[in-house]
Amino acid sequence: MPKIELKTKIKSNKEIVFDLSRSIDLHKISTEQTKEEAIEGKVSGLIGYGEWVTWRAKHFGIYQTLTSKIIEFERPHFFVDEMVKGAFASFRHQHNFKEFDYGTLMIDYFEYKSPLGLLGKLADSLFLKKYMKTLLEKRNQTIKEFAESELWKQLLKT
Repeated sequence: MPKIELKTKIKSNKEIVFDLSRSIDLHKISTEQTKEEAIEGKVSGLIGYGEWVTWRAKHFGIYQTLTSKIIEFERPHFFVDEMVKGAFASFRHQHNFKEFDYGTLMIDYFEYKSPLGLLGKLADSLFLKKYMKTLLEKRNQTIKEFAESELWKQLLKT
């Protein structure tokens, strides 16, 4: 099962970073290249414990849908979302937030299992793990950009 761990240092307080990380609207901004849109469930605002969202996006030239649900949640320290339905056999994304001397250390643990057995494992090693890591890095860069500027105020009510 492929695992991706990312650490992102952000010069902003933990509550802002936490809330941006669960913002449906920010997720849409960070995934413009895949034309991602929330089509069912929580389709805008901040997603919370027990809530779910179905995304529609174009990956590898094919439109796909994926539903994930927030299964663990402790603001502003961590939350976990898991795939309920979608192209993967499974995925789990753990989001952790730690105070750092100048702001927040955001740590992502993303684990997934590809479908199609050996063919899926081959896809992981050839391109899929790198593709997923790049998507997560783009998302984190967008969170960082919004949190370290005044842009976060466009998405979060103060």
